[in-house]
This record gives sequence, C-alpha cells and structure tokens, in this order.
Amino acid sequence: MIKKEIAHIRKQFKMDTEMLHIFDIFNVYIMKENNEIYHYERHPFALLDREKQELYMANFKKLLTGELDQKMFELKFQEEAEQPTQVLLHQGLVTGNAEEWQDLMLLLVEKMLVDTKYEQDMVVTFVRGQYSKPTKSRNEDAMESEKNEMFANLFILCSINSTEKQRKTLMFDYVEREYKYNFIADPIVKLNTPEQGFFYPSVTDNYSDMNRILYCAGKAHEPNPHFIDKVLNAEQTVTALEERAMFEDIVKEVAGEHLDAATIAQVYEEIHRVIESNEEEEPPKLDYRDVERMLSVSGVEDVTLEKVERAFQNVVDDKNYELKASSVIPKFTSKSIKIDTKVATITVSPQDLKYVRQVNYQGKRCIMIEVDEDVVIEGFTLNTETL
Repeated sequence: MIKKEIAHIRKQFKMDTEMLHIFDIFNVYIMKENNEIYHYERHPFALLDREKQELYMANFKKLLTGELDQKMFELKFQEEAEQPTQVLLHQGLVTGNAEEWQDLMLLLVEKMLVDTKYEQDMVVTFVRGQYSKPTKSRNEDAMESEKNEMFANLFILCSINSTEKQRKTLMFDYVEREYKYNFIADPIVKLNTPEQGFFYPSVTDNYSDMNRILYCAGKAHEPNPHFIDKVLNAEQTVTALEERAMFEDIVKEVAGEHLDAATIAQVYEEIHRVIESNEEEEPPKLDYRDVERMLSVSGVEDVTLEKVERAFQNVVDDKNYELKASSVIPKFTSKSIKIDTKVATITVSPQDLKYVRQVNYQGKRCIMIEVDEDVVIEGFTLNTETL
C-alpha cells in the first residue's frame, strides 16, 4: 500500500460522493468498570441522521490521516494464529448478511477485551462498504467519462474511540432570563481523536490484498503491540522512528561517533536522490550495499562493504535487512533538524545542513552558519566581524 492509495481512500470519506458506499454501521459500547459489552446496535448507514453521518465521516477520515510507518502501518497477518482475525474479517467482507457480519465483528470485539483494561468507557465502531477508483486518470479530451471503468473494493473499517464525561457548566436561559446549573451525565464519544483502528483489506496496485491490513495508531510512532499481536494477529511492525535510530547506529558503528555537518548533509542528499529517482510503486529501501555506497560517496573514510554488512548484523541482527529510505531521513525540504545548545535552539532542513559548522574559536566550541544576507535581530542589523 502506498501513500497515494491511502490518500484516495481517505478522500472518499465525505458526504454525497459516488465513489464511496457505506452499507452498515455497527457500534459497541464497552464499560471500563467490568470490561464488558454494555450495549451494541447496528443500522444501515444511509438511515442515520445526516448530522451523525457527517460526524462519523470526519472520524473515519481522521483515523486514516497520517504518514505511513509513523501513524499508519501496513501489516502482514501471522501465518499460524489460533482463531485468526484474518478469517473473521474475510468472512465479514464477503458475507451479504448484515446480521452475520455483526456476529463476526462481535467475536472481534471479544478479542479486544482479553487481557486489556480500559481507562475510560470505549466505543468500537465498524462500518462495511465499498469504494471505487477509476482504472486510469481522467482524460479531459475523452468524449466519455473514464469513471465508467472502475476498480471496486469492498472494505471493513474499525475505529476505537474513548469517551469522556461532560463538564458541569453554568448556562444562561434566554427565556427565563436567569443563570442555571447544567449537568448532563451522558458521556461524550471522542470522535475527533480515535485511539486506534484498522482498514481491511490493504490495497496493492488498486487490488485488495487479503493477506494485509492497514493498522492506524492514535498517535505517531505509538502503535499498540498487544492490539497488533493478540487482536489483529498480525506481525509486529517497526516505526520510522525506530528505523532512523537503526540507521544512525549503523552509521556510528561504521564511521564513528563524530561527523561534520557537511558529511551528514551529503548522506541525506544521497538518500533524497534515491527517493526522488525511484520509479517503482513501492517506496525504495536501502540494504547494506546501498548504505556503503552512500557513505563512500559522502566522503566517510575507511568504509568497506564488510564493515557495513557487519554493522547491519550487529544493530539489526540481520545483515540482509532493508531500511525504508523515507524513514531514515528527516523531511528534506522543511526545518526538520533541531540543533539544541545551551543558549539557543536552531532548526534547519537537511538540504541546508551543509551551511552549518561546529568550529573552535579562541578555545571555545561555536556554531557557525553561512548566510547570504545580513542578519537582523529586533530591527537591528548585526555587524559583520572578520575572524
């Protein structure tokens, strides 16, 4: 699954679109006190009030928002799992019976309750439906709309949301012209901040991939290992943050702890070049051979293929591991690198890191930044000193 496929799916979760049809919605309320199902109900989505539909659509779009390998993770199902979730989801996907789909989703909720203690009441929402995508891009000169030829994919989406109690408030009654104490005991379902969820099945080249599922975490870099393993029965994932740490440890083992900014900048430029020149649908990956080439081109001394291969083995415990190129580099065109010092915090983009130096001036370490124009601070232009 790639970014543009997720972006297309997310874009469809809006009102009055021909590209998305949600058949049924199924809500399950879980009480935190006894960790049991308190209530559940299923409705045809089209019969909900429009205001409710809009709230749910916003929730589903929020769930599917985020970067791959940071907030959303495409996972493979475990090959040998007892009562595999893949089977439940596949049966729920292909059944035309709404009641059977509900029963299957209840079995999945029961898996969510095992060895899990929720801190608030929770609401688990399932929807099943179908989204469509043109087989090719729209040709403006064509006589007929190319929407006549479509990929159609069935899906099940699950959003897990916490609840919160409403606050005690003081309200003003316009009719009676008096202030009144207001308290409503009914909890609010926090649809704008889903805790986690999933979209099944994943999609590869516009075709449904029944062996993979898109897991959506509530916060970036914080997937729920228990949910992935015990509920989804999927293989554990590595976040982009973890892969970046792996890459940094590999480089440190090969090149040492100390590198100048120009070398680091050159390494990032080499990785960015790989990403930009990639013509495949799948995002590019880096093995130990790629890393060896990048370090050598960037001017790191005494780099050998054997050193890098050994570093992969020591850090990742797999010399043939492949790092996703997009995971190991900060956002290239934004100020994504933070330099913290005692007196200031400086942010620069990877492409501008080459203008930064750490120098020794009169026995003191200093940060030197090359600039093209005068520096203005609080309206005052700084004098230029010659060292």
